[in-house]
Amino acid sequence: MAKRISKCCRRNNHMTKKMASRQWYSRERHYVEELELCRLERMAVEYGDYHPLKVIIVTESRFKKVGHKESTSSSSSSCSSISNVDPLSGILDGTDPLSMFAATAEQVSTSTDSSRKKCQKEDYLGSDFEPWSSKRGEILARYTTTEKLSINLFLGSERGKPTTSGSAVSEKVRTRLEALDDLEEGSQKELLNLTQQDYISRIDELNQSLKDAWASDQKVKALKIVIQSVRISFPSRHDGLEVCGTCSKLLSDTTVIRFYPSKFVLITDILDTFGKLVYERIMSMCTDNQSALPANFTTDYVNDTAKETCLNWFFKIASIRELVPRFYVEVAILECNKFLSETGISESLPRLTSMIKGIGDPLVSVYARAYLCRVGMEVAPHLKDNLNQNFFDFLLTFKQIHSDVVQNQLVIQAVEIPIYLTLYSPAIDWMLRCISYRAPETLLTEMMERCRKLGNNALLLNSVMSAFRAEFIAARSMDFIGMIKECDESGFPKHLLFRSLGLNLALADPPEGDRLQVLNEAWKVITKLKIPQDYINCAEAWIDYTCKHFSKREVNTILADVIKHMTPDRAFEDAYTQEKFLPFLDMFQKESVRVEVCKSIMEAFNRNQQEATKDPVMLNALLHVCKTMHDSVNALTLEDEKRMLAHHINVLVRMVSFGRDFEQQLSFYVEARAMFCNLEPVLVQLIHSVNHLAMETKKVMKGNHSRKTASFVRACVAFCFITIPSLTSIFTRLNLYLHSGQVALANQCLSQADAFFKAAVSLVADVPKTIVIDGKIRSSEAFLLEFLSNFFSTLLVVPDHPEQGVLSLVRGLLNVIEDYAWEDNSDDKIWIYSSVLHLLAALCQESYLYHIDKVDSNDNLYGGDAKFLMEIGKLCDTLIGQILEHLKALGKENTLKRQSSLALLFFNSILAHGDLRNNKLNQLAINLWNLSQKHGYSDTKTMIKTLEYINRRSKKSESSHLSELAIRLPLQSRT
Repeated sequence: MAKRISKCCRRNNHMTKKMASRQWYSRERHYVEELELCRLERMAVEYGDYHPLKVIIVTESRFKKVGHKESTSSSSSSCSSISNVDPLSGILDGTDPLSMFAATAEQVSTSTDSSRKKCQKEDYLGSDFEPWSSKRGEILARYTTTEKLSINLFLGSERGKPTTSGSAVSEKVRTRLEALDDLEEGSQKELLNLTQQDYISRIDELNQSLKDAWASDQKVKALKIVIQSVRISFPSRHDGLEVCGTCSKLLSDTTVIRFYPSKFVLITDILDTFGKLVYERIMSMCTDNQSALPANFTTDYVNDTAKETCLNWFFKIASIRELVPRFYVEVAILECNKFLSETGISESLPRLTSMIKGIGDPLVSVYARAYLCRVGMEVAPHLKDNLNQNFFDFLLTFKQIHSDVVQNQLVIQAVEIPIYLTLYSPAIDWMLRCISYRAPETLLTEMMERCRKLGNNALLLNSVMSAFRAEFIAARSMDFIGMIKECDESGFPKHLLFRSLGLNLALADPPEGDRLQVLNEAWKVITKLKIPQDYINCAEAWIDYTCKHFSKREVNTILADVIKHMTPDRAFEDAYTQEKFLPFLDMFQKESVRVEVCKSIMEAFNRNQQEATKDPVMLNALLHVCKTMHDSVNALTLEDEKRMLAHHINVLVRMVSFGRDFEQQLSFYVEARAMFCNLEPVLVQLIHSVNHLAMETKKVMKGNHSRKTASFVRACVAFCFITIPSLTSIFTRLNLYLHSGQVALANQCLSQADAFFKAAVSLVADVPKTIVIDGKIRSSEAFLLEFLSNFFSTLLVVPDHPEQGVLSLVRGLLNVIEDYAWEDNSDDKIWIYSSVLHLLAALCQESYLYHIDKVDSNDNLYGGDAKFLMEIGKLCDTLIGQILEHLKALGKENTLKRQSSLALLFFNSILAHGDLRNNKLNQLAINLWNLSQKHGYSDTKTMIKTLEYINRRSKKSESSHLSELAIRLPLQSRT
């Protein structure tokens, strides 16, 4: 480059040659003294004196007029709040709005009936009532078994054929006799050693058989299934009854007692199907091809044929000899009582409730009550007395659980009493849920008193807390604490009671004065749990309560206790299966919806996560969330969307910290780079994070670099060097090369730092003239100038490579700058050359302005060697020649204002960094001063201030020579 620039210098005019013959001499700098001179003068200030940084307090007084108009508004507001009483609370007074409505409405259209029926249902069962269907899946998932199950199937010949409408009566009789012969033959087949899934499949087959028998009128097929259970024949149209009888009898079988709740769910599904089919059949008989019955129909709308058919169903059910099948089948068609009498349901419910007293097995009995309550809530939700009576009857017979018969059965099946008691929970919970629905708070008080009379039975207490409104439970939290403490723990563990209480307190607030005491009492029990699974199940229910009402101190105490319990023997791994977060995300099949859910999750994390984390479960879940967002990016994704996604991911990257486990931290960054390679801002964040990690390693090691530490730092440097080329923004790459090189230099990785700096030098040549920023095209030279200025500051402390000559990086960068295609009418190149002159002047000093710890810069390597200084002088002369050539070109192109500005810039550079005691350099400065004023484009104020600065400096002994310079610098007037 020096040869190329020298050839250009020979073409200068006489004035330029005269200037170019001057050799650069850098002045000696005393940086410490100069810094002290730049400090502000300290002054003592009295407390009462005015200070520019003193806070100004403004007091504003406001007066509010209270008049009649405001009072009226307040009154109306009060009245409005009073009037917002629950209109549904009137249903508790015993009146039946269905009957009242039926008395006044006679002719209603089908569309009106449909909407009115919906409104009536919602009057009693609103959207806040949790339906049975929501419990079904939970029960099937919870109550499972690995024991072998059995079921009876009944097979026979295929002589029974469906009759046609034109068949004679004798044909029907003959078919019936053939069917009875089949049943008497009793080709029974008992399927043994069924797995749970096989058993469920068989139950599903029964359900389908019921539907097929009903649809195709194949009575024999249905009778084959039920003959040994019901032992009764029915008319051909009633074939579904036998199937239902078979299924209901299965509910009296408790041979595999652990599976009973799930069996109840499966069998009652078939009973529900049966009840629906019967009801729809009778309803269809009422219409006679006319309009449908109104929703609030009375018996007057029902014809005699439908009534007779309905009554026949109840007679046939009444003839079933066994109690359990007879009860369940009648309950299944309970709604059909509406075809016979307006009071049929209300009269049947007490009778059915009394029937249950004849069931000896307490488990079978409680589920029979649960089924009656469920059907009762569906067909007559306003009849609450029956619900209460069922529960109170259950309480009277609750002692049967501890009878010898039950205990012997548990011994035979090897079932412990705590496990056995949990089998009651679904039934008791459902009864109480029906009872507590929109019930007054006084009912909870009554339930608590009844529980006390039973010795605070834990099972009942748990169901009460699960069923009633959380507000009611929270208001009596200390009462429940006392009852829980008095419970007998042998049957039902207390920690389950505290879990139920905690779940309620997460939804509603207890009295403020009780909050800490409630937490203390609960945690005394929770912290004593030895089994990690029991502990974490209970502790998680109280986390929300603690975070909601207490400070970080209490939360940290809880977390510390959790860590204490879950860390030994890596017990926390057993709790991983409780993490339902990722399966929940998988429910969202539509990609756009899943991505929006992931955004919401990350927004919540970004908003609430205040401290760094390394929790593996949390990181695994959040990385999955971020990966989902990242994978949604494609060619059509908007830049704003990419920035938002990258922001969410970057927050997670910044919040992950493994402390001093630096290798684990780097492994996380490597994994994240592979996962988020399509989002450039995330890669940039990862590079910054790895650089920070390398510096943190140096800080922790306090400069004591072992071989392992040095290897780790080189791994960090390699991460950055590999990742940077994958970025698309050229200035991002340049700045990261520079930053990473600085980090490598700070960690004494000289060869790696040299590689970064060389990569940056090579990349400068590829900088385009324009770049796009926020959708606008802008010149890149301003950004390049800023980068090069930072680069020059770093090159001051970079030691020369022993095999590449003096200032090889500086020379290489100057060659790239010389060959770069600068914009026309641009002076940026001269500004860069001026910055290089400043760098070269700093390189001439005996001791540099700053150093890198444990890195020898050129001031230590060369020690002021004359050859080194001579090389710097040659570079300075070359740069001066280039600057003067540019000034000459500006004079020819009539760009005199730019020439004036650059001449003054160059003058100030010489004034700040040159040794003006040298006559040649002194004369060059004077010529530049005169050139800046030659054509009258100079800023007079700037020139005056510059002269004042020179005069101030000349008063110091080491700068006295500047006084002569000031005399030779005239100010030219524009007039």
